[in-house]
Amino acid sequence: MKVSREQVLENKRTILEAAGRLFREHGFDSVTVADVMKSAGLTHGGFYGYFKSKDDLIAQALAEVLGRAATPPADLATYGARYLSSDHRNNVAGGCPVAALASETTRQTGGARAEMTAGLKAQIERLSRIAPGTPAHKRRAAIGSWAAMVGAMILARMSDDAELSDEVLNETRAWLAAQDQGKSQVRTTRKSAR
Repeated sequence: MKVSREQVLENKRTILEAAGRLFREHGFDSVTVADVMKSAGLTHGGFYGYFKSKDDLIAQALAEVLGRAATPPADLATYGARYLSSDHRNNVAGGCPVAALASETTRQTGGARAEMTAGLKAQIERLSRIAPGTPAHKRRAAIGSWAAMVGAMILARMSDDAELSDEVLNETRAWLAAQDQGKSQVRTTRKSAR
């Protein structure tokens, strides 16, 4: 039976969504093509009608999940508070693909690394738009803040000490808020000095 073009596209979206969840939760190497297809509710035999290889699936799944990045709020501190939440920490399968998969991506083929790099560039651009200061400072604040958020999320998830995990999230949120507040105070002081 022939499947409509719309159904093919819907099946591919379902496969990519399932792969994105499974890869974030278990890692690339622990998830098989059969696992992805089963999670998507499709048969393993149909996989190669959608993807050339598992590497192709990984790259496309990363592109899909990174392309769905939420629009950041008005400032870095607010974004950091949302990102560095216990709900996000506890939702590995539905959370940030960078925090879940960055270290694994370094061992993947060029396609996966290219998608993560494109996602990194896009995130720096998004955060640069909401960061305080001059254009050069905005980019530095975006890079530093994103690195702090991702690093804190990785450390919080890694720890088997619940108090330490919470402390890492809380202290990084406080640090981001202080950075954002400090830049705002510098701008206010400079304006009033004129």
